[in-house]
Amino acid sequence: MAGELARKLHLGRLTLLCVLAITALALAATPAAAVPAFAVQTGEPCQACHVGGFGPQLTPFGREFKLQGYTLRSNGFNLPLSIAATASYIRTAKAQTPPPAPGFGGNDNWALDQVNFFFAGGFGQNFGAFIQATYDGVAKAWNWDNLDLRAVKTAKIGSTDVTFGASLNNAPTVQDAWNTLPAWGYPYSASALAPAPSASPLMSGALFQTTLGATGYAWINSEYYLEAGAYWSPGSRELTDLGVDPTSPGAIRGAAPYGRVAFQHGLGPGTLEVGAFGMRSDIYPGLVFNTGFTDRYTDLGLDGSYIDTLGDSSVVTVNGRYIHESQSLKATCALAGGGSGCADNTLNDLHIDGSYYWRDKIGFTVAAFDTTGGANPTIYAGNRTLAPDSSGVTFQIDGTPFGAGNSPLGKRFNTRVGVQYTAYTEFNGAAGDYDGAGRKASDNNTLRVFAWVAY
Repeated sequence: MAGELARKLHLGRLTLLCVLAITALALAATPAAAVPAFAVQTGEPCQACHVGGFGPQLTPFGREFKLQGYTLRSNGFNLPLSIAATASYIRTAKAQTPPPAPGFGGNDNWALDQVNFFFAGGFGQNFGAFIQATYDGVAKAWNWDNLDLRAVKTAKIGSTDVTFGASLNNAPTVQDAWNTLPAWGYPYSASALAPAPSASPLMSGALFQTTLGATGYAWINSEYYLEAGAYWSPGSRELTDLGVDPTSPGAIRGAAPYGRVAFQHGLGPGTLEVGAFGMRSDIYPGLVFNTGFTDRYTDLGLDGSYIDTLGDSSVVTVNGRYIHESQSLKATCALAGGGSGCADNTLNDLHIDGSYYWRDKIGFTVAAFDTTGGANPTIYAGNRTLAPDSSGVTFQIDGTPFGAGNSPLGKRFNTRVGVQYTAYTEFNGAAGDYDGAGRKASDNNTLRVFAWVAY
């Protein structure tokens, strides 16, 4: 097993070197003057690509820009750099015990949630990059964040237009162009200080920034999307240097295959998308290689979206996804000494959200979520009910005054302010006394007031 670990560490170092090399090549492919951020590069205001005039929810135009490798350009070159920051106030119905993070109280917390730095631009007609580094104001630490390096080529096959693309990225679904899958799904802004259920499918975040993946795709007639690829784990030392905990969830054995299909077409006055996706991962939990087992997660999902731009430049959107996860947690159960029936489990996760944005300035969003699964005394030992079930609804109202590119500070500047309220009907297995200490699901109801600024 020691040899296996050494091999993984060596592979991880090589992987990181490849990422750095590809990034350097992308930079070398441009003049010394560099390239602009996306809004300046395209010559379009934020609302051309983003619903409500602020990211990350994409319009059909924004989806096309991403699938074409971030290469659309309407003017000359300037810096491909951007910065963003979010700050928020968090209040829960009942104080969290213990407090949500060191240095914060049990309630009424103010925080600089994140500061994000972006290198984002297209390089000629065939290459593009979206590279993000983040300062976490809650953890007070730096880490690499979303990475999506793309190479694209367009072709005409008979009467069919096809874009062939490849993505090197560090989070399953971060390369996706629809706001239905976990990486770019609602909520588009959140705080680490807010309480959150403990159970979610592996694809919903555990592999974000702890993996590297290479996928290839075909975008056919701007209607059919086909993608396939695989993800693997960089070495633990490299991940630690990048600000990521390599033990959570652990190391992928070999490579984890990923697949995605989608169909997008006009429906009435709007655009409809329906799709499916899946991933299978064999993981050594906590980087423990000596159990003789791995944990196997098989995630299969369906998704759909609809977007309609109304006559007064207002926008209505609906996004939804369902994930069914089959788990065979032999390694976890061996480590925990779980009895018979410990290993096999399932998890079902449903998310749906709808938004209305009046003239791309004032938005209202309502979202519902529901996670269910089998009870397991080993996996969910921290819940009185030994079950993962959680459900609730989130409401949000926000304002984005400069989505049309009319800021007095220029096209690069944009801001959004908003209020979120999340109400839980079930939390970690129960509506009441889910932790055995009397805490109710509704005690976690959370008010969040936030400000989000980008330049």
